[in-house]
Amino acid sequence: MQSLIDPELSAPAGGADTTPQVRRIRNALSALRLFTVMLALALISRFFVVVPAGERGVLLRFGAVQEQVLQEGIHALLPLMHGVKLLSVRVQTFSMETEAASRDLQDVAAEVALNWHLDPDRVNAIYQRLGESDRITSGVIRPSIEDSIKAVLASFTAEQLVTERSRVKQAIRSLLSERLARYDLVLDDVDLLQVDFSERFREAVEAKQVAEQEAKRAEFEAIRAQRRADAKVFMARGQAQAQQLLQSSLTPEILEHEAIEKWNGHLPLVIGQQTAGRFDLKSLIKADRRQGG
Repeated sequence: MQSLIDPELSAPAGGADTTPQVRRIRNALSALRLFTVMLALALISRFFVVVPAGERGVLLRFGAVQEQVLQEGIHALLPLMHGVKLLSVRVQTFSMETEAASRDLQDVAAEVALNWHLDPDRVNAIYQRLGESDRITSGVIRPSIEDSIKAVLASFTAEQLVTERSRVKQAIRSLLSERLARYDLVLDDVDLLQVDFSERFREAVEAKQVAEQEAKRAEFEAIRAQRRADAKVFMARGQAQAQQLLQSSLTPEILEHEAIEKWNGHLPLVIGQQTAGRFDLKSLIKADRRQGG
């Protein structure tokens, strides 16, 4: 190494330093400096760890999980003794489809999506118990969704699953949140994206709707017919009452007066016994004379 940095070799006689040998020596020295710097940085970096935003660090000491949870930022470590496992505490989304049976034994296919995240203060226990995110999803999230869906849908009829969708969603959320909390997982939201039934059930629902519409139409027609009949009865009663009032108001004097007012002075061609008894000829003659006079 002394020969490599010997001033006499690095500055040849005559001031000429552009010989190939000198250039090779300078390149070697530059590479050595760069390697030394990188090695120093690598060694120094092993004494520190940076926890990015949205993550937490699980501190390991000789592979054992420690109680301390590393927050966001830079932390000092002892190489070979400490290690750090980074876990995301951001909200994660998972969706899946599953099949179940309703309370009335109808086959139901449901698609569910949920948002969840790790408890930031319990990431060390979560990692120690469950491992990383992919194992959490396969070992906890998926089975919890399947069990919750089957339990909830079994408590509702197929019709209720359609008409009481908000209740179904709330029941799924409550049960799923309780199950995830056992593993220090926080449920943010649940969406019941789709609920499908078998073709036979859809046909039955359609037939029921048609029957209900026909029943409503028949009920409407019956009500309308009853109203028409009531209207006719009301009109008949009115007419009967009118006739009754008219008959009660037609006294013999009124009838005689009406006949006199409408008589043209000529006797009828045919007068029966009833007619003769009904009209007073003397009155008619006197009335006719009064008009002639």
